[in-house]
Amino acid sequence: MIKDIQKITIAKIRKPRDLDLNAELQWFSQSFGLFGERDKEKSCFRIFVELIKAARKGKGLTSDELAARSNISRATVIHHLKKLISSGLILNEGNHYLLRTQTLHELTEELQQDLRRMLNDLEKAAEELDEQLGLNSGKQRVKVISD
Repeated sequence: MIKDIQKITIAKIRKPRDLDLNAELQWFSQSFGLFGERDKEKSCFRIFVELIKAARKGKGLTSDELAARSNISRATVIHHLKKLISSGLILNEGNHYLLRTQTLHELTEELQQDLRRMLNDLEKAAEELDEQLGLNSGKQRVKVISD
């Protein structure tokens, strides 16, 4: 059984045209799948915003603090924190939760690196499976020499 799971969700969503900070932050969050059709009250987004605010002050928040600040039940907060942790967006240090990095830019860079590592691992596994299944036995790679 695999216990260490990271699930990175990326959705291509049209960026809002206006320069409203809230709309852009919602777009950014939606692009990482932080809330969907079932999350009508955008509770995951609200938790994420509270963690961004705490990051500006260089600190993390407990689940109780997040529940109070976002006006969401602690059970719902815990549910969304698990999702945010498994997506690689936040970390749990002791009983405090915080953004994985100091900035959103750094966060996207870290997730890119995670995604590259995951894809490289999958590529290596696919090559090994192809070899075991005999899928590449008749294929030869053709090198193209460019001028």
